[in-house]
Amino acid sequence: MSYDMENCIDDFIRQSRADDAKGGFIKKTARRIKKLRERLRIADRMEELKTLALEANTRRQRYNIDDWKPTTSTVAFDPRVRAVYQEADTLVGIDGPREEVATILMDARKKLKVVSIVGFGGLGKTTLAKQVHDKIGSLFDCKAFFSVSQRPDMTELLNNFQLKLGMRDPDTSRARKVEDIIEELRQHLKEKRYLIVVDDVWDQPTWNTIKCAFPEDINGSRVVVTTRVEDVAAAACQNDGEGIYKMKPLSEQNSRMLLLNRVFGSKNDCLPQLKEVMAEILKKCHGLPLAVITIASLLANKETSRKSWESIRDSLGTQLATNPTLEEMKSILNLSYMHLPAHLRACFLYFGMYPEDREIWRDDLVRQWLADGLVSNLHGHDLEDVGRSYFNELINRSMIQHGMICCEEVVTCRVHDMMLDLILSRCDEDNFISVAYNYIDMARLHGNKYKVHRLSQSYVASGGATYASTIDVGLSQVRSFALFGNPMPSLLLFKYLRVLRIAEYNPDGQTTLDLTAICQLFLLRYLHVTMSCFVQLPAKFEGLVYLETLDMPRAQLKSTPLDIAQLPQLSYLDIRMEKFMCECIGNMKSLRTLVIDGDGLSMKEVNSVKVIMGLGELTNLRKLQIGVNGWEKPERDAFASSLGKLRNLKCLKFTSGYTMKITSWPHYPILFRISRNLSAPLDGYSVEFPYGWVV
Repeated sequence: MSYDMENCIDDFIRQSRADDAKGGFIKKTARRIKKLRERLRIADRMEELKTLALEANTRRQRYNIDDWKPTTSTVAFDPRVRAVYQEADTLVGIDGPREEVATILMDARKKLKVVSIVGFGGLGKTTLAKQVHDKIGSLFDCKAFFSVSQRPDMTELLNNFQLKLGMRDPDTSRARKVEDIIEELRQHLKEKRYLIVVDDVWDQPTWNTIKCAFPEDINGSRVVVTTRVEDVAAAACQNDGEGIYKMKPLSEQNSRMLLLNRVFGSKNDCLPQLKEVMAEILKKCHGLPLAVITIASLLANKETSRKSWESIRDSLGTQLATNPTLEEMKSILNLSYMHLPAHLRACFLYFGMYPEDREIWRDDLVRQWLADGLVSNLHGHDLEDVGRSYFNELINRSMIQHGMICCEEVVTCRVHDMMLDLILSRCDEDNFISVAYNYIDMARLHGNKYKVHRLSQSYVASGGATYASTIDVGLSQVRSFALFGNPMPSLLLFKYLRVLRIAEYNPDGQTTLDLTAICQLFLLRYLHVTMSCFVQLPAKFEGLVYLETLDMPRAQLKSTPLDIAQLPQLSYLDIRMEKFMCECIGNMKSLRTLVIDGDGLSMKEVNSVKVIMGLGELTNLRKLQIGVNGWEKPERDAFASSLGKLRNLKCLKFTSGYTMKITSWPHYPILFRISRNLSAPLDGYSVEFPYGWVV
């Protein structure tokens, strides 16, 4: 109902902005009559929705459901979370298994040997494999660790394998066959002693393809495979029983250490009145590290009282008193989901837009949350800060796993595959996100009785498949769309689109990604293109009055819309610089984050000094990343002058391929003072200087 209300209001705004000034008397009259009919339709729809809203309010009062009252402060990253993962990786129950697997691998055998780690989801197979990889990796000529996932695209998977081996960037200008990539891998690994970890293999056909990349040599090479499926483990080891390591749950002592470290920050600090309840909770977790960490994070966010802990214990039910099963494990994860505050649930489910095993950047995710309206305004707090607070809270609750940490802040994350299963299950139940893996899925969504509001499309019917007219109506209601494959649907099919994320799209190197129709997407707030490909934008952005994010760092733009400086809400900009932007960079007053490519500034036709001077007009700027290739004294002077005007700047990053001593700048004292202010521990932000700079 809330979606329908928003759509109705959006229809009214769109219709009221329609231009009827052009044309003769007859055409004007016809348009006005059409507009009147449309307004009458919208008015009728508003009356229907008003009736539904009154009925919903009556139900709320009947069942005494209180309105959610948001917290008045933002949430920081809990350092105890990092301690948990450090313990899980290095101390809690990992030493014995790590030594055992390493011993199996490092025997005297010279032929290629494959060892499988098999076990229930959440037992820590990936953690163990990573520890073994780090322990013995230095003994090999080359090593790599890569994840497969449940529905792998073999071309992308093998390209990623090449990158992990340090091979040259894959040639994306042409379509590459799987057998060609395999041959390149075999040639690279030939006559080398290699260690490869293939994580999360789900079926034998996938393994049969991957193993072709490993040359049979006598150099003592080793491969580690992790899987939940015993048949896959046996096939990988060629039914060699000695090559299979079966994961075991944590002992009672290790489980207790892991829980206490997360809840209290100490392995031994537990209140006496909680010890009995803690033992009962741990018994129901059955030594599964993921279950222990998830429940511990839930307890860490609750009142430290016996009554509160008993409530969590009772919520787990009695079914976990016996051997754990997949459904029972899901019940533990689902309990943590049910205890999420209302404002975090939608943000958590939004991770369903991403495929398995993706590293997700915090700030990009927050911008999507903002564009989709999932972040609430907290008593004047900056919305981006509130979004980061939501992210930190999900990390603190162990709903997602932290990745890279920079300046004491988590900047990337991952979602455990079992947690992703829970997310997709809840998304299906709540009709929050729909995921399509092939054309059949798209057709099925059209027949769904519920409207599709968010759609993640992965590898749909590759080979030039097209969209039939039967699914047009299904796409018209989509608010967020993420593409991780081919083909790209016509943007004219979307009516209420707010978020457009094109992460993977490359049918062939000569095809241009046509985005000229985005000017029809009146509500678009977020546009992101990940790939390095040709992109055609419209000549003018025109009606994109809500666009906040324009992020295409690697795209080769055929042309840049001339009215880009007139986007009133644009707050994030990362595109390749063109000459005309020198004239308008200072007019983009709404920008909060700006990324300027050094290659763009160094082009002969670009007046770099004028661009840099224009930066001083961007007084709302909070983050600036700028390339400084070959700067001379005029550029350095202009930058020092502009930087002194950016009073709201909190993060400054330089990128350079050249060595330059900034202490020689005439305005160095100004820059040094500003950089010290930006680096203040209170803010947690820093100035990043490129290699070779002397500060």
